[in-house]
Amino acid sequence: MAKTEKRRIGDIGENLACKFLKKREFKIEERNYLKKWGEIDIVAINKENNKIHFVEVKTVSCSSIRSKISSKMDNYQLGNNVHPWKLQRLSRVFKTYLLDKKICGDREWQFDIIVVFLDLKDSISRIKYFEDVII
Repeated sequence: MAKTEKRRIGDIGENLACKFLKKREFKIEERNYLKKWGEIDIVAINKENNKIHFVEVKTVSCSSIRSKISSKMDNYQLGNNVHPWKLQRLSRVFKTYLLDKKICGDREWQFDIIVVFLDLKDSISRIKYFEDVII
């Protein structure tokens, strides 16, 4: 089955987010961990402190010139694409992941959001990283 344009752009954003994390010494443990109540886009381990990072990736498509990306980045609000009901579902998936992988309760973890601003026409991307978002 062919991917939708939205899914294709989302995949590009997730690939760029993984590259971004790897450059910052993260090890990608898993991608697209899926349960019927939700999905974790990326599970990464910070090699420095061994902390688990559950990462939600949002890709914002920008069609046109570089200045539009800067403008969108400056004005981006997390609430635009990460709604309270989504956060609730993610919390449940995080707990499921920890149980499935038999990760003990004292292991540190956090929730991060990476927003990828993507201009396919001009092959430009920018990333905004929100660390340790409170659910």
